[in-house]
Amino acid sequence: MISGKTHLLLPSLLLTLCASASASEPAPASSPAHALIAALGQPAPAHTAFAEARFLQVLQQPLVVSGELSWLGGDQLQRRVDQPQRETSTIADGEVTQQREGRSARHFSLKRAPQLQVLLDSFVALLSGDAARLQKSFEITQTGKADGAWTLTLVPRDARVAKTVASIRIDGVGKQSRCMHMQEADGDLAVDLLGPLAAKMPADPTREALQALCQGAP
Repeated sequence: MISGKTHLLLPSLLLTLCASASASEPAPASSPAHALIAALGQPAPAHTAFAEARFLQVLQQPLVVSGELSWLGGDQLQRRVDQPQRETSTIADGEVTQQREGRSARHFSLKRAPQLQVLLDSFVALLSGDAARLQKSFEITQTGKADGAWTLTLVPRDARVAKTVASIRIDGVGKQSRCMHMQEADGDLAVDLLGPLAAKMPADPTREALQALCQGAP
């Protein structure tokens, strides 16, 4: 079963923005990367396909799900899973709703998980292109160039958040985010293929195969 923390974190990453830098260094507040992040802000509503392979230390095979991620504007985020079974997780007005086919909806307030509220605020800043606000919550390391392959790595500044997520890495080309790797603090790893790449999720994914897809030709 996929944990609740993943349901909360992944909807916030649906259209993660790229940034430009030629060296692997934290982006200073006045760097061109900030201007680029601001320029790449996406208007809501925005939707993208995803396929996720989640590697859990307690399982020999990864869990694979696929569906659609949506940013509906403001702090409204949704993750709809279509395969292998239908399930929808929605964040809106400070509340999380999880609806699985054939079951009653579950609700809980983000006030119960302040570290997730920090992540929500930060990723909304990312989606809307507010790089300065994002910088307050994450150390941002960028490699590559905006007109080619690039990688954006986010490391939480908040110790509470770091207890859940060790780092988030987004790989992309040009203005397209292709993959997101979420390394959790307990050693589990979730790899999401985004947009057109989602259709290329292998039947039996391995970390190596997904890495090759993420860094391969567009």
